[in-house]
Amino acid sequence: MEQIGNFLALLGENEQMLYFVILSIFVGIEVIGGVPTILHTPLMSGANAIHGVVIVGAIFVMLNTAANDYLSLTLGFFAVLLGTLNVVGGFVVTDRMLEMFKKK
Repeated sequence: MEQIGNFLALLGENEQMLYFVILSIFVGIEVIGGVPTILHTPLMSGANAIHGVVIVGAIFVMLNTAANDYLSLTLGFFAVLLGTLNVVGGFVVTDRMLEMFKKK
């Protein structure tokens, strides 16, 4: 419980960083929403590569975390899990899109 309180205190100290992350999310949604349909496959491939790096980074951070820091380990586990789901889903979507261009 103390770790959650420390985390919330850090959010208060880093208020500008939180605003920056929220603004980045909205800008990212607008940029991705404006991509033409023909470019979605290369964009998805790039996103898969980025999420592969995120997975490796999350694993590296978890390896260097203390064994009794349950909050960090839990967040790291969910980062690896969601990153893996995103990579696998991205490859499935990319494969389906490339199937559309193959001759029958």
